[in-house]
Amino acid sequence: MLTGSKTTFKVRQMLPDIKERMLSQSGVSARSRDVFGLRCLPGECVLQRAVMVRKKLTASEGRGWLSGTLFCTHFRVAFVPQDSPKPDDNVDPVLLGDHDVALASIEKVVVVGPNRTKLVTPNSSLKFTPEELVLYCRDLRVICFLFDRLTPDPQVLEMTYTIAKTYQPLKPGSVLSFQNAALGSVEMKQFLSNRRRDSHMNWFESSADWEQELERCGAVGWRVSSVNDRFEMSTSLPRFIVVPQKVLDTELKKSFAHFNEGRIPRWCWRHPRGSDLLRMSSFQNNIYHEKDDIRNLELVLFGCQSSLCVVVELGEELPSPADIQLAHGRLRSLCLGDLSTSVTVPDDKWLSTLESTHWLDYIRSCLKKASEVACLLRSGHLTVALQETEDRDLSCVVSSLVQVMCDPHCRTQRGFQGLVQKEWVTAGHRFYSRINYHRDNDKEEAPIFLLFLDCVWQLWSQFPSRFQLTDDFLLALHDSVHLPLFSSFLSNSQRERCRRSQSLGQSYTPNNGWRGSFNSDLSSDASDPPLPPVWDWALQYSKQRQTHFTQPVPPTAAQQPLLNGNLNTNPDAHRLTDTIPGSVFLLSRGAFSCPANLLPWRSTSTGVYKKSHRRAPSSESVPGLERLLKAWTLSETPHTLGSSSGTQGPLDPYEPLLPLLMGPCMGVWRECYLRGALHAQAFSHPISANHLHPVERLAREVQQLKDKLAHISAHMDPDLPAQTPEPQQTDPNMNQNTNNGTFLFPAPRPPSSAVPRTVPAPTSINHQRRPPPTAAGAARPGHRERSGSNKHTFLFGHPSGSETQTEPRYFPAPGNPKQPKSNGPSVAS
Repeated sequence: MLTGSKTTFKVRQMLPDIKERMLSQSGVSARSRDVFGLRCLPGECVLQRAVMVRKKLTASEGRGWLSGTLFCTHFRVAFVPQDSPKPDDNVDPVLLGDHDVALASIEKVVVVGPNRTKLVTPNSSLKFTPEELVLYCRDLRVICFLFDRLTPDPQVLEMTYTIAKTYQPLKPGSVLSFQNAALGSVEMKQFLSNRRRDSHMNWFESSADWEQELERCGAVGWRVSSVNDRFEMSTSLPRFIVVPQKVLDTELKKSFAHFNEGRIPRWCWRHPRGSDLLRMSSFQNNIYHEKDDIRNLELVLFGCQSSLCVVVELGEELPSPADIQLAHGRLRSLCLGDLSTSVTVPDDKWLSTLESTHWLDYIRSCLKKASEVACLLRSGHLTVALQETEDRDLSCVVSSLVQVMCDPHCRTQRGFQGLVQKEWVTAGHRFYSRINYHRDNDKEEAPIFLLFLDCVWQLWSQFPSRFQLTDDFLLALHDSVHLPLFSSFLSNSQRERCRRSQSLGQSYTPNNGWRGSFNSDLSSDASDPPLPPVWDWALQYSKQRQTHFTQPVPPTAAQQPLLNGNLNTNPDAHRLTDTIPGSVFLLSRGAFSCPANLLPWRSTSTGVYKKSHRRAPSSESVPGLERLLKAWTLSETPHTLGSSSGTQGPLDPYEPLLPLLMGPCMGVWRECYLRGALHAQAFSHPISANHLHPVERLAREVQQLKDKLAHISAHMDPDLPAQTPEPQQTDPNMNQNTNNGTFLFPAPRPPSSAVPRTVPAPTSINHQRRPPPTAAGAARPGHRERSGSNKHTFLFGHPSGSETQTEPRYFPAPGNPKQPKSNGPSVAS
């Protein structure tokens, strides 16, 4: 035991005032950027350092321990390895090194002593000298430092108290001081002001950006409107919105009052088959609707389509922000445990506890709703409007997922960044309130954007070859959310963002002052540091780390010539034949309906649009997606482009990526949520750090059994060459909506039907499918599908009888739930 372990220390006794220390060292750090081997940012001050410290490396870092020096500045906790090269002053500064953690990202500090652990706060007192220092981060990282026996006790205690006193904001509104600590120096302001943004990325901040998106999607009949340029119509909408060309700005101004927060229906994306995706908030029912207003509302809602509009209500089936916050909190507790109380979940109850968090249930519900919308848009020639009460939370999730599923451009790095800019940053998602950087507004906090990133990771894990971006990019974006230094996440709307950057005050000053209240950190003080966008990756990560953000993907096949924004060469053959023009349907819980009060202006007794409700009784009794198929006379569309040979051609790039939603197919984002789990649990088990954790030993034994099984399988069949297990890939046939037993699309088939069906041997693992290692079981009863049928139906065409035996379907691994068998012909036949 170290000396002085029974002495009680107080933070006020051990440390002088931190502010005085920062002032005394400010001159040193301004003259030299290299302080005790640490390359400091301009203006950064070193508050404390401890020598002979070892950092525990994670699995991705190679495991083991790394010796070096630990620093605490007024911006970060930095660790410099012992054999690290000398920093180069000519290289542009990077905010955080590979072994650093920002003070704002730390959630709690725990020290480990002889047979005891303690949570350290600014007013804590320790009766022992810590042997290990554990930092719990808000991004689910757990960073552990081990103090050597030769490390002086005063350095250990002062380092512990310095971190405990500086990481936690003493009062709300101190985020600005953290920003000034990192970016407030004169050198750093000049450096940030000279940085250029990525010119190859669409930022959706000007009218030209939106025009570029319209041209990319081939959306004709739409225009970019600047009616909200001064944020007079809606304070949460962006300056520029896309509306139908038929509607003038003078007429459009009358439509804002009919929607909550003035968030009128506006264009988001066009499918190549001619369908348009819109977003809007809920209707205002207490507004008087004049004839001119009704005409404008109809034009805005239907857009360029005159036949059919489907309103997708998101509030009934998707979780609320409070539910998401509760589930994420339970997931954090499960993955990290609680070192201060030495309470962890037993291994035999881990999966059941994971299911009880309902985090995977909420991901499943978002992916299911996005799959339904993607299927609707694939049909062509209709308008799909996503409706949410405020249109600022779950509508961002669903609209973004639909575009990731259907648009290959959104699966590239720059395309995905532009998607986040369009559907989240400029669209008015409340990042500032939902992330809760100040930690003073728990009622508004909800990690909705993190839920979206997890949904994208689920798609990436099932379709890895269809993404240019990698899971490393998603993980880097996940971690950047918890760093309050980026303008992308420090505002609730584009109006607040413009006000902080002072670009709006020079062009517009309202007569009656700004409407609404603003946070103190959003003031336009000239001394505030300029905040960079989150997409400036060179400011956060090294070039070597950025190379892992993307992966090579096969080139996308050339698109067919656009015909009015439609890939179909004969659009008239796909028109809706049994639906009255101007019909509006509501898609809710997987079924279409046409309630009388769906559109408030149509529920009046004036007799207007009464003709549109004649088919309402019959539409209520037909399931949603099958109702659309029955009403729409779709001919079979080819699944391959330019395939003239006997082999299977390339897939249609705009076929939606429909994920599997069964329990075994929904995995846990291990690289994000479990990167600190074993690291944290190791302190609660009475084992040495030199021994493997029980879960790690179990994983090693399972891998050894798999290797033996593969070796035996290769020797049993001498004609079968030995192969190494391939990484998990999603079979194109596995596009089944498992909640209702319905195949949404038939998988592409090769033209030749003479290929015999091959069934692998039961012991072979080369063709068997392995589910993710961790998965939740059955869904929550509240989210179960109401349909009890196990019958398979192909909603958008089905393979012919000669093709049904040409390609193997799905071979579940032993113990997996059995797939329901096909029973009967397709509904489309």
